Amino acid sequence: MGRHVQVIAEAGVNHNGSLELAKRLIEAAAGAGADAVKFQTFKAERLVTRFGEKAEYQKKLTGDRETQLEMLRRLELSESDHEELIRHCRQRKIEFLSTPFDEASLDLLAGRFGLSTVKISSGDLTNLPLLLKAASLDCRVILSTGMATLGEIEAALGALAFGYLKWREKPSPRAFLRAYGSAEAQAKLKDNVILLHCTTEYPTPYPDVHLNKMVTLARAFDLPVGYSDHTPGSEIAVAAVALGACVIEKHFTLDKTMEGPDHRASLEPDELAGMIRQIRHVEQALGSGRKSPAPSEEKNMDAARKSIVAARDIREGETFDESNLAIKRPGNGLPPSMYWDLLGRTARRSYQKDEMIEW
Repeated sequence: MGRHVQVIAEAGVNHNGSLELAKRLIEAAAGAGADAVKFQTFKAERLVTRFGEKAEYQKKLTGDRETQLEMLRRLELSESDHEELIRHCRQRKIEFLSTPFDEASLDLLAGRFGLSTVKISSGDLTNLPLLLKAASLDCRVILSTGMATLGEIEAALGALAFGYLKWREKPSPRAFLRAYGSAEAQAKLKDNVILLHCTTEYPTPYPDVHLNKMVTLARAFDLPVGYSDHTPGSEIAVAAVALGACVIEKHFTLDKTMEGPDHRASLEPDELAGMIRQIRHVEQALGSGRKSPAPSEEKNMDAARKSIVAARDIREGETFDESNLAIKRPGNGLPPSMYWDLLGRTARRSYQKDEMIEW
């Protein structure tokens, strides 16, 4: 049995601030076969200043008449909303995940609701205080690495290592790297952290994906890796599974034409279900690295392989040579590897054309 890739259906803010729409997203994710559905937990005032502009892709999709703060206020989920959505996930037998964008939201998820795993966004990879707090709360962390260098990722892992080890020292980047260098920290990180390759553009142009960077992450940090996909379709996410991803995160929506910043870069439910089917097929197809006949192909060996046969009628006592020996199907006689052993020997009996040679 191959590995099971965790598929996270990223609802994000595609609920448009509506609890009922968020519930329908949960139902769609569960129906598509996702392992988890993920939302975003924040208070707009703690996330962005009143001077913060929208990202360029957000301006294209939602206009620039409102600030990022005003847009995010409309997309908040309240504490009671979270409680209801977590309950709905339990009923639908799908894991609830969320991304906290501030420490109070992290406290809400890990403390109030007891989530053991949180997703940290690419934008917070350099937010070392948030990472330190997540590790101090013993949260498993799925960490997106969009826009980051290897050095920034190492610094982030240092903050996590410091928190997981409860390092008795004043927090600082230098102390984080000392913690990161210990064997105990490396073991803790391997048990608790998954790095996601990500390109922070919505949608991501294919030439900007650089899926091989996921392989680089695995080699550089010796941690489980996955892929957070923002491309328009699903084929890149499926390819990431073939390259070793253990987690796939993909935005989805009920309707791409809905108003909002992320709908256009999302899959609709039937597309999400199709992607998950493809991922499960790839999981099965990856199988074992040991090269030997598969059970399904063993029955075809005789029909496909070849044996040494008489190229023409052969008399008893005649010498075998290149003129009277041939190699043809089926493969249930002497194997072609014995061809040279037969040359120069004499036939012990007569053979008709195409009859298998015996020895």
